[in-house]
Amino acid sequence: MQYPLEEKIGVPELLVGRKKEFAYFGKWLSWIPKKLAKSQVILARRKSGKTAFVQRVFNMLWNENGAVVPFYLDIAEKKIWYPDFAFKYFRTFASQYISFLERDAALIKKPLTFDEIRAYAKAKSMKDILRDVDLMLHDKKEGSYDLVWDTACTAPDRYASNTERRFLVILDEFQNLSRFVYPNREYKGDPDDSMPGSFHSLSESKVAPMLVTGSYVSWLVDISAKYLQAGRLSEWYMDPFLEPEEGLEAIYRYAQVYNTPITNDTALLINKLCMSDPFFISCVMKSKYSGRNLTDEKGVIDTVNYEITDRRSEMQRTWGEYILMTLDRINDVHSKNILLHLSKNCDREWTPRELKDYLQLPLSAEEIRKRLHLLVEADVIEQGNADIDYHGLQDGVLNLILRNRFEKEISSHPPPLKKDFRAEIKQLRQDKRSLQGMLNNVSGLLAEYQLAYDFRARRSFALSVYFDGVKDKTELKIRDVRIRPTFKRDIERKMEFDVLAESSCGRTVLAEVKKRTGKIGVKIIRDFIDKTGHYKALFPDQKVLPAVLSLGGFTPKALALCREHSVGVAETIHYFQTD
Repeated sequence: MQYPLEEKIGVPELLVGRKKEFAYFGKWLSWIPKKLAKSQVILARRKSGKTAFVQRVFNMLWNENGAVVPFYLDIAEKKIWYPDFAFKYFRTFASQYISFLERDAALIKKPLTFDEIRAYAKAKSMKDILRDVDLMLHDKKEGSYDLVWDTACTAPDRYASNTERRFLVILDEFQNLSRFVYPNREYKGDPDDSMPGSFHSLSESKVAPMLVTGSYVSWLVDISAKYLQAGRLSEWYMDPFLEPEEGLEAIYRYAQVYNTPITNDTALLINKLCMSDPFFISCVMKSKYSGRNLTDEKGVIDTVNYEITDRRSEMQRTWGEYILMTLDRINDVHSKNILLHLSKNCDREWTPRELKDYLQLPLSAEEIRKRLHLLVEADVIEQGNADIDYHGLQDGVLNLILRNRFEKEISSHPPPLKKDFRAEIKQLRQDKRSLQGMLNNVSGLLAEYQLAYDFRARRSFALSVYFDGVKDKTELKIRDVRIRPTFKRDIERKMEFDVLAESSCGRTVLAEVKKRTGKIGVKIIRDFIDKTGHYKALFPDQKVLPAVLSLGGFTPKALALCREHSVGVAETIHYFQTD
């Protein structure tokens, strides 16, 4: 798969999970060619994975090269002049459209100029594009900026109506339209907060539906209600947290990409303390904490604590920006007390009167209600079913950040976060069966990672600990473990091993990992034996210990062939667990 749109997540493999989102939106995307898809909005706090998800949707549609042409635009938190924004919008759209038609990924990264777009349209007899370019240049020269913008924003809908193609208009951080587009070239006065209203009718398009995102939920919901009205955007709330098994998968992938040593045991601890939040996990994996060691319990706790508490950590810097932006109107100790209490007790709803009594606030119920309303607008709490009910967000990461920021100010005592982390780990360890089950569930996806990290954790072991049928039972002293290293097989071909582990004694473990549910047969074993033979020829000084891990098992003939050639076999990983 190509990635013409450079995804902000970086390495594509780091986008993990999101099964619910891909299932729901996969079905929704299939409706677009049939003119059945209703415009959607994805709502979630910052660093929840919205951008990574919609950028992947763009790249998937671009690769499919089907009936739906994707258009993606990130609406940045940066001031821009009204007609300049219109030109940027149209240039980006036209360039991505042409990129889709010509299969030229370079046009995504470097949009065409108006002259280049016009030349292409003229050469291809694309009258709609040619007319729009001329209209926009003419109207800008005349100072008719509303007409310039109208031509730009309606282009996907109009083109789709005149062809058999359909367009998907992806606008990332849609709420920024109301705050950063200025009618004045010098940015004097106020921005045009009515800009989202440009999409009032376009959001109802069935030939060019919209997929928009927003990090400030209440703000975007208010914009939608005011300018789009009548539920034109179906709301999808994206959970920032992955499923526990998906969180583990993310940890293995991040550890591999960032070359961060972990063990299968500490992977579970990291997943628990990071609450399967991929952004939190990434911060821990690449943390600048000087004492970072993610191969033991203390190192995990210290690193997680650093990311939550140190103002220099990536976690704190990112959340600090978010808190400053959302809480600038409610910067008083009573509001912080209310927020902290609701966050810590988010499993129930509270009325202003209940908060007054419980927290012994020197405020009237009406004053508390006003603060609660501001907190709702700031997207740090939510309103309940009744108008007088409020509750905290079900967001453990936000709760940790708020505790660290405000608890000492309110109670005069620093929050005992490390103590709480140790208590969580103790509780986690009490159910060994649950931990083993979680590791087994991920093995179907990442068995080679788990096997490699187990090798690194043990360091000294006989290969027979993992594999049956191994004749050499002397202890290995592991000095290096690599996942999927490649070697030249001949002039034209390369060969790859799933796991390679080198011992300081000159022996090398070559492991093949098969994750299919069915039993593997003779052909796979013969191919593996042939591959190890080529490796031995390349490195005659090394003694090779071949082994195959097959989660679905082996056919009798495959097992017999393994025994004949002294290939170790295993159907499960015997996980290393620290005390």
